[in-house]
Amino acid sequence: MKVRSCVWRGVLSLLLLLLGLAGASALINRTLPEQSTILDKLSEAEKARLAEFIQLRQQLGNTVWPGWQTAEIPIIVYNEAYVFLLGISEPPDGWQKVPQNETRGVAWEPVPHDLFAGEPYYRTPLSANGETPEAFTVKVGELWAASMPTMTWMEISLRNQFQADLPGVLAPIFPYPMVTDLFIRGSDGYISLLAHESFHAYQGMIAPERLAAAETAVSHHESAYPWPDLTFREAWQKELDLLAAAVRAKTDTESLALIKQYLAQREIRRKEAGLSPALVSYEKQREWLEGLARYVEVEIWHQASLADSYQPVPALLDDPDFSGYATFENRWSQEIDQIVRMANDEGDGRFYYSGMAQAVLLDRFSFNWKRQVLSEGAFLEDLLRVAVEAGN
Repeated sequence: MKVRSCVWRGVLSLLLLLLGLAGASALINRTLPEQSTILDKLSEAEKARLAEFIQLRQQLGNTVWPGWQTAEIPIIVYNEAYVFLLGISEPPDGWQKVPQNETRGVAWEPVPHDLFAGEPYYRTPLSANGETPEAFTVKVGELWAASMPTMTWMEISLRNQFQADLPGVLAPIFPYPMVTDLFIRGSDGYISLLAHESFHAYQGMIAPERLAAAETAVSHHESAYPWPDLTFREAWQKELDLLAAAVRAKTDTESLALIKQYLAQREIRRKEAGLSPALVSYEKQREWLEGLARYVEVEIWHQASLADSYQPVPALLDDPDFSGYATFENRWSQEIDQIVRMANDEGDGRFYYSGMAQAVLLDRFSFNWKRQVLSEGAFLEDLLRVAVEAGN
């Protein structure tokens, strides 16, 4: 009887704790904004994040990727009402969606009674059909621009997506701030996401045909890719396990041996699945496009954490969501852990991670890979295979 009583008290305590957490989460959720506080211009917090990214790329960009630091890359950010444009004067109307080269939006106007870094910046209203520049790269005239939502609108949009997918009983109590932070990772993470999209713009500048081919590969081949096949997933799991182990390896000898096994497993997986040349190319193209951008996203954070002399813009120092890049090691640990979880992911998210990991390994074993990989026909796994052969 005493044992049953102790168990019951334990269960009751757990239920009370869960109810308390659910109640606290529900109260917090009621305070969350349903729309951006400022719609018709950029808030000071958004300006600070953008100014920090611009400074970061201008000071540390070449430590991440040669040539990216000085490339002329405007920035577009948008909320639920307006698209804002920085880094270009007197822009032509709208923007071009790439690689379709479809013109979207209307004429830009200077934001009334407001400046960014002492200079005019521009806005154009979103159309009623909800078309946005999306999180990628677009062209404004002849210039490739980085594009993504403002941090505030990104948080709200993510929360709206979760709410739409959750059962009605869970939607009011779901811990939205905690989960959205896992995706955005505060202001540090948002700034690194700007780097991701900015690098897509750089890929477009340097290799526009390759960017177009890699982006259109999704519509051409994604539906034919054997995502649900259990044997195929298990083979991918072996591959990703080897890749993550190669990244973690303490010695070059161990890492090279694991890379060799990884490349062999990749060939086995493709052969046993009867993967067509088109689907093999799809894998390599998506790793080139999104894996490289993911690498830049993480590496800019890494370089900022290493640079003792680097000072963030003063306007960002009071931001409670900004850690001054001090949490990089935690971010990097999460990235490596996530590599091995991607085998069951349906969609090309796994290529972000497999491509990023290959880039990290190339940093270790190939001096000149960054100048080669943007050339026509150069893919990450091919450069990695050459590096392994040279290392042996």
